[in-house]
Amino acid sequence: MEPAAAMAPLEVILKYPGPWLAWILPMIGALSMPLLERLGHKVRDYGAVAWAFTSVISAASMVPWLFSGHYPGDIKLTSWITFPSGHPLEVGVLVDPLSIIVCNVVAFISFLIVVYSTEYMHGDEHLTRFWFFFLYFVGSMLLLVLSDNLIQTMVGWEGVGICSFGLIGYYYRDAKDRWLGGPPPHKMFPPSHAGMKAFVVTGVGDVFILGAIFIIFNYAGTLNYVELIETAHHWLPQIAAVPGLLAITAIFFLGGPIGKSAQFPLHEWLPEAMAGPTSVSALIHAATMVKAGVYLVARMSPIFYLGTWEMHIPEAQIYFIVIACIGAFTCFMAASQALVSVELKKILAYSTVSQIGYMMLALGVSGLSEGAYVAGLTAGIFHLASHALFKAALFLGAGSVIHAIHTIYTFNMGGMKKYMPITFALMTIATASLAGIPPLSGFWSKDAVFIACLVANTPLSMTLLAVGSISAAMTFFYSIRYIKVTFLGHESHHIEEMEHHGHHPHEAPKTMWVPIAILVFLVCLVGALGLVGFFVPYFSPEIFIEKQLHAMLHHMEIPLHAHHLEFSTTLRAWGTSAAMLLIGGVLGWLFYLSKKVDSWEFVSGNPVLNPIHTFLFNRWYINSTYYAVFVYGLIDFAKVVFASMESLVFDKITAFVSGSTIAIGKVLHVFETRIFDPLINVGLVNVFVEGGRILFKDLETDVIDGGLNNGVPAAMMGLHNRVKKLQTGVLSYNIIYMVIIFVILILGFVSLQMYGGM
Repeated sequence: MEPAAAMAPLEVILKYPGPWLAWILPMIGALSMPLLERLGHKVRDYGAVAWAFTSVISAASMVPWLFSGHYPGDIKLTSWITFPSGHPLEVGVLVDPLSIIVCNVVAFISFLIVVYSTEYMHGDEHLTRFWFFFLYFVGSMLLLVLSDNLIQTMVGWEGVGICSFGLIGYYYRDAKDRWLGGPPPHKMFPPSHAGMKAFVVTGVGDVFILGAIFIIFNYAGTLNYVELIETAHHWLPQIAAVPGLLAITAIFFLGGPIGKSAQFPLHEWLPEAMAGPTSVSALIHAATMVKAGVYLVARMSPIFYLGTWEMHIPEAQIYFIVIACIGAFTCFMAASQALVSVELKKILAYSTVSQIGYMMLALGVSGLSEGAYVAGLTAGIFHLASHALFKAALFLGAGSVIHAIHTIYTFNMGGMKKYMPITFALMTIATASLAGIPPLSGFWSKDAVFIACLVANTPLSMTLLAVGSISAAMTFFYSIRYIKVTFLGHESHHIEEMEHHGHHPHEAPKTMWVPIAILVFLVCLVGALGLVGFFVPYFSPEIFIEKQLHAMLHHMEIPLHAHHLEFSTTLRAWGTSAAMLLIGGVLGWLFYLSKKVDSWEFVSGNPVLNPIHTFLFNRWYINSTYYAVFVYGLIDFAKVVFASMESLVFDKITAFVSGSTIAIGKVLHVFETRIFDPLINVGLVNVFVEGGRILFKDLETDVIDGGLNNGVPAAMMGLHNRVKKLQTGVLSYNIIYMVIIFVILILGFVSLQMYGGM
């Protein structure tokens, strides 16, 4: 095979079109939206679907490499930047099992969301702007996944951030019916505020990851993923030679994924991200933006695995310890907040934060034990793909419900099953997968996370497993809660009012529920393959991903010490899942399905549970603390500084300037009366007056009048009187004059010729 470096850029793209066109075509599609709008709204909308479909085809063209095992790896196009004392940075894509799997998940689910959006967003007057941000978002995410170096990754990373700002704040005019939060008297937030909050909070994480990138480049001299792994034995010990620097680098690097994937403490932007259209919520929370951090943690994990278990650098393990602890804590915290939330999409948003926590937990425990690396990496990526399927279905289903009854609050719903039976069935199956009910995909992927913790088998991993298990029980409980409150039971007063005014809720159009049905079908298919794969491993999606990642790591020449999975370990994981489902299911049955216990009366009448409910409803007071410190605190600090500066400094400066001005005025007055007036008003004026008189007498009367006004005309008259005598009017005299002139001219030319020839 001819190396890509020896080929022209166009030849490289033509030889490997899939990984290049996957992200280039959606970006071109985004730029084409204003042009397609001029051809008609239908042309624009169908064009958006077509451009999104090109990314699906491009991503799918890479799938055969997974089965053949001969993927191209690092494909470099051309040199981009030459850094001082470092290797040249090249534009390239990294095509390996990790990028192929994530790329296909992103492209396919994004395409289904685009199809859904053609109906959900129909009639929106700003739809061109929506399609632009949407397609550019998809292109940026695929660029992020396929890039072969950190700088190029950050281009896609920031592209995703900018587009999320535009999509979350899509309703930037802040109409009151678009606000979220509450319900009153609780605080409400406008869409523009939500978009800015997402941009700022994720930007905080971006600052940290840029700091880590600078440190890495300073020691490694490269930012290419493959080169970083190949040279890790040289540059990692150099960083570790500076006490604490490698730990700082690891923590700083994790700042970016923590922000993008909404993990504690940078998680508070995600609940407000519900301000955008539901299509945006599905895009950001299911397949793309929040998965970017998980992907990047997985992509860089081989380097820190080598540092921990091959080079035996203790600080390298900080990378895994920090992300595992943050993932487990975020998983528990977000699930507890979903227990009490009253906004349908916000419940699903908290669920997303919690499920991303499971992925981070799996990736973290992969480095806690030498034999758990492949198991943890597999669990993280498997749950990423599984969650993308069922969570996209849930958000799109929630959007259909909100679209039908025009409310975001679950207490304004109820009894929707009879109006939207298809949506109810699809959301129920997707919710069961979210809760981890076998044999759906969510059961197998969440079980893989538990198995990874058991394989690691360290005190920390077992503690984190306990936290994740409790979170699983809460997940099943709040899943029952929102399904019951939304679709079952009695109709709310809001729905009765709608029907009274002739607005009857109805099932979503086929264009909206068919994409949900496809996603739910895939959830069931993955679950069925997992069940069959338990007996015939060849069909297991988990084992397939494990083999692909194992082959990728082997190709990277990373020494692996895979732990043999005992059946007893699997049984322990299943037993843990079953116990948590039992706890969550029993509580859900008591409080919601059977209504044997009224949940609100039980909580409000309990002196212990009521404060806990308040604590959870107020989001652990983390959001309000951030506002108090970083928003209102800074504003108040600025006011205090301004007031202090004004009273202590500005007033004194003003008094000093005022006193100085009076003193200066007195000095100027003395100067004016004693120096300026005698010198300028008297002396200088007299000089100019006398000078004017002299100039008038000598210059104007003698020179100008005598010389010019009278002398020049008199001289010209005298010359005229003398010359006119030469003109007699006689022909012979005129001929003589002409002959004389010709002779003079001839002599002149001859002289010039002679002079020129000398």
